[in-house]
Amino acid sequence: MTNSSPATIEDVARIAEVSIATVSRAIHTPEKVANSTRLKVNQAIAITGYTTNAMARSLRLGRSNMILVVAPDIGDPNFSSILVGLENEARSHGYGVLIGHTQNEPQRGLEYLKFLNSNQAAGMILFTGILPFGHQSMTARLPPSVGVFEPVFNGGIPYVGVDDVAGARKAIDLLIAEGHRRIAFIGDSRTRLAFSRRREGYEEGLAAAGIPQSARIILEGDGTIESGRLALEQLFMRDTLPTAFMCVNDQTAIGVMLGLTARGYDIPRDFSVTGFDDVPQATFINPTLTTLRQPRTAIGRQAMALLLQLLANEHPDETEFLLMPDLIVRNSVSRPRSGK
Repeated sequence: MTNSSPATIEDVARIAEVSIATVSRAIHTPEKVANSTRLKVNQAIAITGYTTNAMARSLRLGRSNMILVVAPDIGDPNFSSILVGLENEARSHGYGVLIGHTQNEPQRGLEYLKFLNSNQAAGMILFTGILPFGHQSMTARLPPSVGVFEPVFNGGIPYVGVDDVAGARKAIDLLIAEGHRRIAFIGDSRTRLAFSRRREGYEEGLAAAGIPQSARIILEGDGTIESGRLALEQLFMRDTLPTAFMCVNDQTAIGVMLGLTARGYDIPRDFSVTGFDDVPQATFINPTLTTLRQPRTAIGRQAMALLLQLLANEHPDETEFLLMPDLIVRNSVSRPRSGK
């Protein structure tokens, strides 16, 4: 192929040695096409540049078939699995995905918002949990948007994610069933709604077990390994230690476990620890971490399906769609030692 004329669907079909109808199905409904055929079509698209030309035509018509995904940290282990679900659902309906990486810088988020309002993207999937500062002046022109992973704190846009409260209840109920009564919650946050909802599940579980407010131990954290270590050091300055740690996410739990191990404690003989998310490191740390597994790919698929509904001017009655996490029991939880 030369660059003198735009590639056509006929070019893709000829190189892939399939019919035009098969190319169309491979692009718009790939789940209905055999893997070997889909691979041939994708290779032909790459050779001809057909996808790129199709995107260019949509931009010339004043509309876009691209979805902007705005994320604060593309290195987050949760991001890639959710992205798989987002992209697969988008591709099956003829849309592509662009990734906007804010690196936790508010100004970058505002730049991506301006990008959206120039009609270079049809809609937005937002991982950040907060609309960029300065968005208010653009609200009337904000394209259809859906939040994932973190409920949007100041935006009022639909959200698809995990049921944080129910997930936290599963973890706290497990610890209580094992006999723990002094359980610390590590990772409370006033700005991250997912974290505050997990604290809510912690509080509900303790209340249901008849554990008084005075016995609850709650420390703040930002979800990093270091915040888990710091919270642990703060607890060791207290007179009464917990027998178990319910951590807001796996990174925090890993920080707590590393801190306990450095002090010479055995997990779970001396302390039990739970996390939330089930990131890959949860199976590598010793002992392996008991945690809640987010259905990340399913979250991505449902979030994109909801966004496509909004793009079609279909407005669902609900504004939140919560999927249930699975409790993954590993080796970091046991009954408390007698006398503790």
